[in-house]
Amino acid sequence: MLEPKVWQVTAGSVALGLVCAAVAVAAAGPWDAGQRRAERERAAAGARAGGAHHGPAGRGAPAPAPSAAGVLSALTTASTAPEDVPAGLSGDLGRRLGPLMDDKGLGATRTASVVDVATGTRLYGKGQDKAMVPASTVKIATMTAALSALGPDHRIATTVTATPDRRRLTLVGGGDATLDAAGLRALADDTARALRERGDRAVTLAYDTSLYSGPRRHPIGPNDNIAPVVPLMVGQGRADPSSQGPAPRGEDPAGDAADAFTGLLRDRGVRVTADPAEGRSPAGAEPLARTYSRPLAALVERALTESDNDIAESLARQTAIATGRPASFAGAGRAVGAELKKLKMPLAGARFADGSGLNRADRASAALLTALLTRAADPAHPELRPVLTGLPVAGFNGTLRGRYAHAAPAAGLVRAKTGTLTGVNTLAGTVVDRRGRLLAFAFMAGSTRSPGAAQDALDRLSAALVR
Repeated sequence: MLEPKVWQVTAGSVALGLVCAAVAVAAAGPWDAGQRRAERERAAAGARAGGAHHGPAGRGAPAPAPSAAGVLSALTTASTAPEDVPAGLSGDLGRRLGPLMDDKGLGATRTASVVDVATGTRLYGKGQDKAMVPASTVKIATMTAALSALGPDHRIATTVTATPDRRRLTLVGGGDATLDAAGLRALADDTARALRERGDRAVTLAYDTSLYSGPRRHPIGPNDNIAPVVPLMVGQGRADPSSQGPAPRGEDPAGDAADAFTGLLRDRGVRVTADPAEGRSPAGAEPLARTYSRPLAALVERALTESDNDIAESLARQTAIATGRPASFAGAGRAVGAELKKLKMPLAGARFADGSGLNRADRASAALLTALLTRAADPAHPELRPVLTGLPVAGFNGTLRGRYAHAAPAAGLVRAKTGTLTGVNTLAGTVVDRRGRLLAFAFMAGSTRSPGAAQDALDRLSAALVR
């Protein structure tokens, strides 16, 4: 039986954690399916934006959206006073984390890095420079590169083009992995309206997926965690009504999207004379209608909160396109690496074989992950802030919704990206310690035998940073 004082301390820690959690969620929320509802409603209200970091919007393009707010300003301000890391903090962390790093649940290989964000000082490290399989924590790198290359206000367009005689339409995929049935209906509304204004009724429809190159199927093969990687899809090619998590996927998401669009046009009185066929938008065709994704900042947050593989692969290719590289797995990997090199990240041993982390050929070090998180909190890089605001909240949302039940007082205080493959478990994120300092951490485990035991060990490591 625990001593009375121990019970009191434990209860107090849990209560404090829940209070802090409520404050944190209230400040960021309200939350709805992993997204702040206010951001979703702002996007739905038509505050359309596109490429504010790429010069003036062209005619008919949406106006720029506001940049992501510096939501961590209070935390970073608090953690910069005083500038010096408190004496003994590093040694204190070593004493707390050392025994936890020896947990057998972490498998044969484990590495760690803990950094004070305000100063960049490493407070704890164990094999931090060793490149390991990162699993989904590689999404932190993908999202950082995309925000750096495109800016948080960028939106991805799905376009309908028409030949001058309006007899041939082409549905052109722009790489929006979040296009849903509502967006497709809106696009059909605008297309039918534009045709009626010209008195056009009978058309043929093609669909253009030429934006991407290389293999469409992820090297992992057919898998419920990811659709074929194509620039045109609706509902992420899901064969059920779900919007997140694993689900059966169609073999041809682009063809399915074109079929659905054909049906919507016919419902609106447009006579489509044949089934849609894949083909490029012909020379001389002009935009007839267009729909846009939410701003890149919102896509990044959704990808990190729910560990969305389809969005991650899409944004890796958007990075490739923005930097003049082929929109393929290989081209996207080179683009992500080059963008992170521009940000002066420690890339020794790093490899980006995909954007999602499903590929076991990916490599990243704990030092790289904490460097990315630290740079995202840098006041000089507000464009990267969605990397932090998109991290799941322990015990509350996303891939951390069901974790930290036995790691008080971390619930609500730890924000971290998870990574899970068979034999691989990783966790990287941020926490404010009891001194009010913002810490970035990364814990990586390889050759794990039990995902549950490994996750519990990782949760205890990050919870120790709170205490």
